[in-house]
Amino acid sequence: MASSSPPSTSILFFIYLLLLVSTIKAGDEVETHIQVYFHDIVYGPKYTAVRVASASTTNISPTGFGAVVVIDDPLTESPDVSSKLIGRAQGMYALASEEEYGLLMAMNLAFVDGEFNGSTLAVLGRNAVFSEVREMPIVGGSGRFRLARGYVLAKTNKFDLITGDTIVEWNIHVLHYS
Repeated sequence: MASSSPPSTSILFFIYLLLLVSTIKAGDEVETHIQVYFHDIVYGPKYTAVRVASASTTNISPTGFGAVVVIDDPLTESPDVSSKLIGRAQGMYALASEEEYGLLMAMNLAFVDGEFNGSTLAVLGRNAVFSEVREMPIVGGSGRFRLARGYVLAKTNKFDLITGDTIVEWNIHVLHYS
């Protein structure tokens, strides 16, 4: 006959686990809204976006399908690139649609000033650049944004047809713990 632990030991262990888990508290969940301007500078001496790869057919594709661009784009408080720097969008985007200008964006928003200095948000999603407003998910974060989730609403503020430089208003809506 196999022996087993007495029921009282199992019950005490279960109560101990419940007490342990109940004492762990992350804080209250809060929603934060941050508005920044994303500057994607692809031309000139102070460029912040560089094409690092492309397919053999990228240059003949009407959408640039297959190009991969690495970015270190400033996030500022106004559309003026020389306004206060809030952070940087660091990561990459790929032109991922043969039918329209659709980007796969994978980046960290690294905050360098204010109450979120040193914290990051991770954005991963599709950006149909010619849509009036685009929504991209926030899939995580670090620092003050640990365990974050939310979304970014992006709206083009200015697009230079000659250089390709773009300024995009980003409204960031994020849930995180205080």
